Amino acid sequence: MTPNLGPRIRRTRRRLGWTLQQLAEKTGFTRSLISKIETGKTVPPVATLMKIAAALGVPVANLLEDDDAPTTVQTPAASSRRDMVRSDKGYHFRMLASKRAEKMMQPILFDAERGKITPQTMTHAGEEFIYVIDGRMKYRVGDITHELGPGDSLYFDAEQPHELEPITKRVRFLAIFTEATPTTSPSLTTSTAKK
Repeated sequence: MTPNLGPRIRRTRRRLGWTLQQLAEKTGFTRSLISKIETGKTVPPVATLMKIAAALGVPVANLLEDDDAPTTVQTPAASSRRDMVRSDKGYHFRMLASKRAEKMMQPILFDAERGKITPQTMTHAGEEFIYVIDGRMKYRVGDITHELGPGDSLYFDAEQPHELEPITKRVRFLAIFTEATPTTSPSLTTSTAKK
């Protein structure tokens, strides 16, 4: 995760002429959370980043990297382990191929430890594919809970509520997200601030 994430979100928001409150209303998050993300006081979970990117009308990768590598991007195994970032929900993650900003899918490596994950239900636009590398977990999609181990995979519509629960002490898995591309650039709408 880049230390420039917050400033990039702020720059993109300001370029659209939006206030913190307007971005908060468009994402469904609080103004306080958006402010903490922009100032680097919190590292949001991936689902939160995807909702912010969708509201701003940009791919999530645009918020994570300055450079856009238009072709092949190699991510050495050593850097994947070294560059893991802990989210405020308790899991660690590493965006893979993040130097390629304009891409149709976003691969992310996750590490989650039993007892350290803050329970949360996630939803975001697009589709998601999960492949378990090591360990075991329960992964709920909608009303069905799947038990997954090494080599198991799951493909689902990411707009369905989903959440994970490690069964073993640690589970490592690859998740590949597709983002719904905005059909038009976001428009500024007038709304009343909620108190």
